[in-house]
Amino acid sequence: MKGRANGAAVGADIAPGAATHGPVDLVMSATDALDSAGDECTFSGALTSVGGQDPIDELIADWRRERPDLDASALGCFARMKLLSKNLAGAADQVLSHHGLNPGEFDVLATLRRSGPPCTLIPSQLSALLMMSRAGITNRLDRLEAAGLIERSLDPTDRRSFRVCLTAKGLTIVDAAITEHAELVNRVAAVLSPEQRKHLDDALRALLDAFQ
Repeated sequence: MKGRANGAAVGADIAPGAATHGPVDLVMSATDALDSAGDECTFSGALTSVGGQDPIDELIADWRRERPDLDASALGCFARMKLLSKNLAGAADQVLSHHGLNPGEFDVLATLRRSGPPCTLIPSQLSALLMMSRAGITNRLDRLEAAGLIERSLDPTDRRSFRVCLTAKGLTIVDAAITEHAELVNRVAAVLSPEQRKHLDDALRALLDAFQ
């Protein structure tokens, strides 16, 4: 059965208090166990495979021993995806902090930048592209305007609205941040062959389609 993702996050709708023991829940408990260990969810040798095994393999083996009735065949894939996502998010946050940005601010600047010259959008467009409420967007715009990274002006075609535009400073900062972020992702992806990247991309696209 397909479920629709809400916003940028994808998750299953589970009634409060419901008993859940499926593979999705095992993914959460597996990676949460690594989270509690502290630095194991950052780039480090702690996640390096030894003899073809990694910590996820041990967690899968534990669940197979404790719950042999469950089909845990997909657990490793999803647990590794979550752990990879956490690693990438942590590393990306460090990149953004070098440029004085947090992830939410970067999202706004990057959305304006990829819209192309003159890198200008109205708030309703930003809300739709970022899948956020207008109130949430307004808070981010206030901070970015105070930092001199964007400017707001009345929309000459609709006096009830206004336009949001990257400043020269904002353009410089977001381009530098995007460049460094791309370098980070490419360093991580370098462990895969072009064929592996294509297969991974195709597989992830198929999984995301399950939430459409």
